[in-house]
Amino acid sequence: MNDKVVILMGSKADLDFSREIAKYLNTLGVEYEFRVASAHKTPEKVLEILKEYENDKVVFITVAGRSNALSAFVDANTQKPVIACPPYSEKFSGADIYSSLRVPSGIGSVVTIEPEGAAIAAAKILALDSPQLSENILKYQSSKKMEIEEADKAVRNI
Repeated sequence: MNDKVVILMGSKADLDFSREIAKYLNTLGVEYEFRVASAHKTPEKVLEILKEYENDKVVFITVAGRSNALSAFVDANTQKPVIACPPYSEKFSGADIYSSLRVPSGIGSVVTIEPEGAAIAAAKILALDSPQLSENILKYQSSKKMEIEEADKAVRNI
């Protein structure tokens, strides 16, 4: 499969959170790679990375804590889908999420704060013309439904 997800982090500090996204992408059978560039500190590097993928079928998942300019910056400079998945910060009681939600006009990035949700959304975008990936998603969804059925059986016997 040539289709892939590019997990673009604002700094290496975002790596552990990004690995959670990667875990779900692996489960769904989606190729991915990690990259690091900051919209604040290295905007030229972000643009270079986007240029590398302009002829590829990719979905960008942007992961940036604190002030997340990365997601809107990436979205404004690519025609590829962008999913913002900012790490939740207890330090700011979650208020840093607003920098992902309140973006300038003309920005179409999607925001989810759950690594699993980011992976599923990216997989569904890539599955639009991949029957195998569609099947992987269907199996994953079925397994989640079975978890609920099993939980229901377990609590009924308590």
